[in-house]
Amino acid sequence: MLDLENRQRARLLAALVVLHITIIAASNYLVQIPMSLFGITTTWGTFSYPFVYLATDLTVRLFGTQLARRIVFCVMFPALAVSYLVSVLFQHGTFAGWGALLVVDRVAARIVLASFSAYIVGQLLDILVFRRLLRVKAWWVAPGASTVFGNFMDTLVFYTIAFAGSSNAFMAAHWPAIAISDYSFKVVVCVGLFVPLYGVFLSWLQKHLLILTRNGQTYATGRRA
Repeated sequence: MLDLENRQRARLLAALVVLHITIIAASNYLVQIPMSLFGITTTWGTFSYPFVYLATDLTVRLFGTQLARRIVFCVMFPALAVSYLVSVLFQHGTFAGWGALLVVDRVAARIVLASFSAYIVGQLLDILVFRRLLRVKAWWVAPGASTVFGNFMDTLVFYTIAFAGSSNAFMAAHWPAIAISDYSFKVVVCVGLFVPLYGVFLSWLQKHLLILTRNGQTYATGRRA
């Protein structure tokens, strides 16, 4: 784990908070745009949202769980507001106009609340599992397992809050099957794409930070716990 000075830690925290909010906002828009892959219907949000888990896992490995948890708690309320704005202003992937903000959209509000809750539960579980497995020598075990468990809770919490007993009769009746399909696809994408991507980013960041240290800059001390 790399140690940072207080000023550098604050800057890193701010940058990672902005990154999380950006990913969440983009995912709330992209989840409204369907796509088909290998005959399976999903959305573009499936490919954008896992970047949150990638960023969290890298943060835990390089800078520790304390910073990772601070990011989650700093992000949750801004993300709630941003998610609602994106959900109301962009409906079915098209701009609904600023007038949409003047109408309270209960369906959108419930989905945003579900997204908010799922983010907190999924991220905190991801951090917990990742930290427990960090000592395993194989680098892929911690990000792989934490992503699988984190996405499971994320998906379960989201679909339960958003659609259980919903006024949308179709979603109220079929959300368990849709949730299982969604989760299965997420696992395939995360394990097949984002875990290898995590390895690439980890290697680059470790090399980059150590190079900065050797050049006499004070971004990181290079000391490991």
